[in-house]
Amino acid sequence: MPRNCYHKNVCTLLTLILMAFTHGEVLSQQAAQQTSAAAEVPRIKFDLEALSKAPAVFPTDVAAAEGVKSFFYEGLPYHGKPTRIFAYYGVPATPAGADSEKAKLPAMVLIHGGGGTAFDRWVKLWNSRGYAAIAMDLCGCVPVGTYGNWQRHEQGGPPGWDASFSQLDDAVEDQWTYQAVSAVALAHSLIRSYPEVDADRIGVTGISWGGYMTSIVAGVDDRFKLAVPVYGCGFLGENSVWLPAFEKLGPDKANLWLKQWDPSEYLSNAKMPMLWVNGTNDFAYPMDSWKKSYQLPKGDRALCLRIRMPHGHGAAGENPEEIHVFANSILRAGNPLPKITAHGSEGDKAWAVFESTVSVTKAELCFTRKTGRWQDREWESIPAEIDSVTSKVTATIPPDATVFYLNVFDDRDCAVSTPHDER
Repeated sequence: MPRNCYHKNVCTLLTLILMAFTHGEVLSQQAAQQTSAAAEVPRIKFDLEALSKAPAVFPTDVAAAEGVKSFFYEGLPYHGKPTRIFAYYGVPATPAGADSEKAKLPAMVLIHGGGGTAFDRWVKLWNSRGYAAIAMDLCGCVPVGTYGNWQRHEQGGPPGWDASFSQLDDAVEDQWTYQAVSAVALAHSLIRSYPEVDADRIGVTGISWGGYMTSIVAGVDDRFKLAVPVYGCGFLGENSVWLPAFEKLGPDKANLWLKQWDPSEYLSNAKMPMLWVNGTNDFAYPMDSWKKSYQLPKGDRALCLRIRMPHGHGAAGENPEEIHVFANSILRAGNPLPKITAHGSEGDKAWAVFESTVSVTKAELCFTRKTGRWQDREWESIPAEIDSVTSKVTATIPPDATVFYLNVFDDRDCAVSTPHDER
């Protein structure tokens, strides 16, 4: 090689090394700046003393529904003006004394999802199960209109869900998530104040954005005895349907929203038992973010991950029997869901050990052979073997499976799942 070419190549190599080092230094500086910016975002503090007091109630004939009470209750001020929150409340048709455990009733607080409102049918579902229940509208609306297009009322608070991304320049107390978490806590305080309700037996569940909200509330309001997020979870900035929204916000505002309002900032404070319900292909809350979320709380947890579980209110998110059984086991001393006590894999075998007070009738290995977006992967299932003597489930993992987990079903057709493993 001619000397000048050699010299030129050496210079080029040194230049590339210097560029790589400089680029890496710039990336490190940017990461440090983002970390510093994140550290500068103060932790959100809720006035728990104020939120623990039952709010004032205002009866109304708006959106009256048979079998439940409709009313407004006082919310937090919004831009300095008073607000009212619409709600339905109902109790079982049978007298409170008919509850076999105690004279007072267990209760559930119900948090609607995106496009939803206070649903009287959801309250009645829990009433039919022997519970008092309250469902409130968290977006300044009343249940008049159509799904996703409910009528706003003049004393409503901020619009919710995706609208929260455009509220970051407002005071924290005027942003939707702060207002909505506070509204749930106030509904909890209200239902606790009713003489027919046992304040020590109240749980919370929410669907989609309501599951997101449940994940935050679980880390804020420790008076709840259980929490059931359906679909919703945290780590939305790492993987969720809102990645384009965060990109549009830009890194600074996206970081601000996530530090203030992502459930991952709150879940480590949750200590109550939690049941996490989701589907393998959920369009909004994918399995990777879901898993990172349910690993944060300190209390007992159960998982229910069904293949291609539909996403929505109604039967899809409100009716899963696992939610009913889970609540009964904690609030009414009912038989609990089977409990996965250990799980793992050895070679081509997946296994799980369980405990159950009811009969376990079947088990399955759920798996996908695909990679890529979690929402797009095809899932399959094959039967797993149950050893009733050792309470152990085993299944052979297909050699080309990329992700797998086990489901165990009891005689109520309730499913409990192991965490998913990737290969």
